[in-house]
Amino acid sequence: MIRFIHTADWQMGMKASGLGAASQAVRDARLDSLKSLVDIGHDKNAELLLVTGDLFEDNAVDRLLVRRVGDLLATFNGKVFITPGNHDPLVPGSVWDHPVWQESKNVTVIREANPIELDDCTLYPCPLKEKYSTRNPTSWIDAAHSDRIAIGMAHGTVEGMPGMEPDYPIPRDAATRAGLDYLGIGHWHSFATYPDSKGETRMAYSGTHETTKFGERDSGNVLLVEIESRGARPKIESIPCGQLSWHSLDIALDREGAVEDAIETLDKIDAPAKALVRLRLDGMLYASDRAKLAVVEELLASRFLYGSLSIEKLVPAPEDDSWIESLPAGPIREAAEKIRHQALNASDDFQKSIATQALIELFELKEQAAL
Repeated sequence: MIRFIHTADWQMGMKASGLGAASQAVRDARLDSLKSLVDIGHDKNAELLLVTGDLFEDNAVDRLLVRRVGDLLATFNGKVFITPGNHDPLVPGSVWDHPVWQESKNVTVIREANPIELDDCTLYPCPLKEKYSTRNPTSWIDAAHSDRIAIGMAHGTVEGMPGMEPDYPIPRDAATRAGLDYLGIGHWHSFATYPDSKGETRMAYSGTHETTKFGERDSGNVLLVEIESRGARPKIESIPCGQLSWHSLDIALDREGAVEDAIETLDKIDAPAKALVRLRLDGMLYASDRAKLAVVEELLASRFLYGSLSIEKLVPAPEDDSWIESLPAGPIREAAEKIRHQALNASDDFQKSIATQALIELFELKEQAAL
């Protein structure tokens, strides 16, 4: 019997540059999640920690970070095996040349595609040596006649993945073809499994240990895998270890007072100091809701680790004449009428967005002048 942790796509050293002041906290969280990952391995009595590619964002990351990651992995009670991925391929001058990997007694960077015999299983690793390739990295594996538990480690794109380039293509039945009990793969940042013809899952993406961007689903986890014997069905458990939560919210405003729905949604987010929120509002904005919209902006800026608001799809409610009637007669009202007309009738969304924002700012100027 063998019990191990399968993980991949840590992307240590990623910039997260689009997140402004939150970028450093996002980078730090990746290291904190790595510590959590090691603790999970200890708590679950895992014998192995298998990292299937893209431990680092690229081969140019700060070497002090490489040292920190290597030292942290050395604290794992069992053995650690790493296969370089397409972000950190095994090339001259790569992160894998750092001395920390030679210093550690329990961490092995796998440099060749050859079987590795361990006490309770055989590993079939597929280290990558170039960033792009159209070859199947698992094509060399032939474990069908082995009487030992056979575990593959690969990095690439499972054929048929939506929106993914066929980079290092891996057949959906690669584990069965190769005679593996389990094939742990990396590259896709979300947890995904691939049952075989018998309905048994022997191939899985672990997903990244810490979410990397908005829109990722089922990320921020590691996999605990247990295989009782050769040919036995693997037991696979996805265990959360991510430190941060990412929320991509789309709310349609379809009535007066609907902005309150956005506020209520934000209020329900747990641990806001560790949450990143991207809120997009579309639909109709009533003049009476403009002040509530300012509250939404304030909450996003003050409560969360990161918050952004998009109102590009908002337009003034067509039946809401208070956009005009609440303004004093004269040039200001005339300007508001023209802006409102453009917001409702412009030929493209960009012009509508600019006009809507201009109308909101006009109201703000009017209120400031009244103070």
